[in-house]
Amino acid sequence: MKSAARLAMRFGCAAALFAAACGSSVSSEEEARRAYLGLDSHIDKAITLGFAGFNSASSANISPQSTIGAFSGMLTVSGQVDQGASANKGMRLVEDLVGYSDDGKLVYVTSSSAQPALNMQLKNIPTGTLSGTLVGTYNMSGDLTGTVLLNLTFNGTLQANAVDPKKVERKPGSTVITGTATSGSGGVYQVNVTR
Repeated sequence: MKSAARLAMRFGCAAALFAAACGSSVSSEEEARRAYLGLDSHIDKAITLGFAGFNSASSANISPQSTIGAFSGMLTVSGQVDQGASANKGMRLVEDLVGYSDDGKLVYVTSSSAQPALNMQLKNIPTGTLSGTLVGTYNMSGDLTGTVLLNLTFNGTLQANAVDPKKVERKPGSTVITGTATSGSGGVYQVNVTR
């Protein structure tokens, strides 16, 4: 009787520990995944805004380029671009998100003292390659609260704009985005998408 009770107690403890370990791991990774998905489409928008600023720049400073979230808020991209006649240019940009939401469930805000950095390198303009990084912390509210850190790299192909060949843009379907989204609780989601 005693040994049966002891066995049941050991089994119960082991099952509880296993459930707790599995639950916290899955929950944390799932939180990071959900936090990333709320920002997923904003990445395309940010890169597109960077190109809009690049194509309209008349000096090293890019005039702020903005768009709205699908549900609410605003995304603004600003920064600097290399000047000169070279076919290779770099952009050093920052993002500002204010009450930004694409799904109505998660709302993102960035800190004015630590804005996410969007850096891009354009090689052999207008038909060469694009490479870049997006790194920064986003504050969340709504269905999830806390922060998510994006640490992403992307690579793609450039093409001349069909309407204005003096302007450059990304070739659709050529941009591969990889990296991680880390939730405030330490969960990590691996990102690998093509746009």
